[in-house]
Amino acid sequence: MATNPMQRKAKISFLLGILVTLLITGAVIALLLLQLKNYRDKEAQEQANKTTVYVLTQDVKSGDIITSNMITQLSVNKTLVPSNAIADMQILTNYSLRDKDGNEIISETKNNITTLYISKNNNKYEVFKDVENDEYYIERNGERENVELIEDALIAKIDMNKNSVITIDSIEKTNEKTTDDLRKQEYNLLVLPTQLETGDYIDVRLALTTGEDYIVISKKQVEIPQINGIDSEDTIWIKLTEEEIITMNNAIVDAYRMLGAKLYVTTYTEAGIQKAATPTYVPTAETMRLIENNPNIINRAKNELIERYNENSSRVRNDSINSAINNSGEEGQENLKTKINEGITNSKESRKEYLESLGGDY
Repeated sequence: MATNPMQRKAKISFLLGILVTLLITGAVIALLLLQLKNYRDKEAQEQANKTTVYVLTQDVKSGDIITSNMITQLSVNKTLVPSNAIADMQILTNYSLRDKDGNEIISETKNNITTLYISKNNNKYEVFKDVENDEYYIERNGERENVELIEDALIAKIDMNKNSVITIDSIEKTNEKTTDDLRKQEYNLLVLPTQLETGDYIDVRLALTTGEDYIVISKKQVEIPQINGIDSEDTIWIKLTEEEIITMNNAIVDAYRMLGAKLYVTTYTEAGIQKAATPTYVPTAETMRLIENNPNIINRAKNELIERYNENSSRVRNDSINSAINNSGEEGQENLKTKINEGITNSKESRKEYLESLGGDY
């Protein structure tokens, strides 16, 4: 059947419309496929660039102990993290704090107070520390049970904020060992920095009026006792070995026999990174004989002190300290008696305030 021109024109227009629609649809599909391919390629590239790291779940200070519960795993773009970031949990597991039976010690922080806990036989116990002998223990069934730690603690070498990526260079095992002669000593005769806080690492130094300055003991973590929740203004606790205790006592006597001398404390800015300073103070010959004959002092410490004494005794003792003591004469001797008595009185008063804060009648 013949068609008129109008019908042919309409049919051609219809076919052209279908063709254009197909072309547009094909272009759209091609564009979508291209975008999908680009998305998949980008996703694959991102997956290839991702790495697993471990980050902190809370803020830590340089020198703080880090337990495994303070760490969480995170998947991030490896181009955004340091090359020495820790990705293997086994590395951190090797540092975890455990007792001799393999039970892990964890820490929990509430109101800025960190408490240690241990789980034994599916029960959770708070870990206490005996301040008299530095032993850790738990209370189970009304009885005390000691906790013997077999791992060195993992510490932060620098201050780090929550969500900081943990790197090999930002943590280390503490090398401080609890030896048989380690004791917690209390001192209230030292000049303290204004912003000294519990947990800071310090050196104790002896400054002379001549400008000479000697390191007596180095890199000790300080604890500030509290009475009624308030830090003591003039008293600190530090752990010292037998030879360090004797050396400190000698330095205290020297400081008060030399008029104008000062025994003071300095703090480390980044305790995790900074190594302990080498002591330069030299005790008296009498003190050295006491140290040498003391069976409670390990041979290594004796040898180091004897070597320091032999190398520096003439310059430090005779030329500087002894000379200053002699110049102070009887006035220096009286100052020594006065300052020692002041220290004893301060200790008694602090002890009395502490006992009164407990609510007892003393």
